[in-house]
Amino acid sequence: MIGIVGRKLGMTQIPTKDGAMTAVTVIEAGPCFVLQGKNEEKDGYRAIKIAYGEVKASKISKPLLGELKKALGDKDRYPAKKIVEIRVENPDDYPPGSKLDAGIFEEGEKVDVTGLSKGRGFQGVVKRWNFSGGPVSHGSKFHRRPGSIGQHTDPGRVWKGKKMAGHMGMRKVTVSNLEIVKILGDKNLILIKGAVPGPTGGLVIIRKARRAQHA
Repeated sequence: MIGIVGRKLGMTQIPTKDGAMTAVTVIEAGPCFVLQGKNEEKDGYRAIKIAYGEVKASKISKPLLGELKKALGDKDRYPAKKIVEIRVENPDDYPPGSKLDAGIFEEGEKVDVTGLSKGRGFQGVVKRWNFSGGPVSHGSKFHRRPGSIGQHTDPGRVWKGKKMAGHMGMRKVTVSNLEIVKILGDKNLILIKGAVPGPTGGLVIIRKARRAQHA
C-alpha cells in the first residue's frame, strides 16, 4: 500500500473518452523522500517514513535535522513540512534517500485519499449536525437551539458524545476508491476523479486503495 504526500491544487473538468466532461481534483504528488524504514524484527511492523515540502534548514529542529542529514546529506533546504509513515510490504525496496513521485501510480488505478476537512469555525447544531430546529413563527422560543441535552438527577450530567454546538470541520477524513483519471508525469500532477478532503493548498496523503473496488 505504497503512498505519497501531495498538495491539493484545486478542481477542474476534463473530457472523457465518450466526449462527456468529468470533474477532477488536481494534486501535486510529491516529490517525497524516504527517511527511514521500519521492519517487523525491530519495530513490529513494516513501513517507511517519508518527508514532503521544502523548509529552510535553519527552521528545522536539531533532532529532525540530524535525521534528515543522515538520509539526504547536507543541504540548505530539506523536505520537512510533512512527515508521515506509509505501510509497505517490503521496506527494503525503499532505501533512505529514495525519491517518490507521481510515477508510483498508474492511470485508472484506485487510491485512498486522506486529508483535513475544511474548517467551518464554531457552528450551531443545525449546521453542524443537521438538526431540524423549531418553528420559525412569531412567538416561538425555540428556533435553532439544541433543546434538552441531559437527564434529571440520574445521571445528573451530559453524556459524552452528545451532539452539540462546537468547532465544525478540521477533521481527518479518508475517501476510498477514487480513480486516477490522468497522470502528468512531467509536471508531477495527478488528476483524481471527484472531490478529495481539504481546502485548496491543503496537504493530502494518497495511498494505493486498501480495498480496491472495480466497476
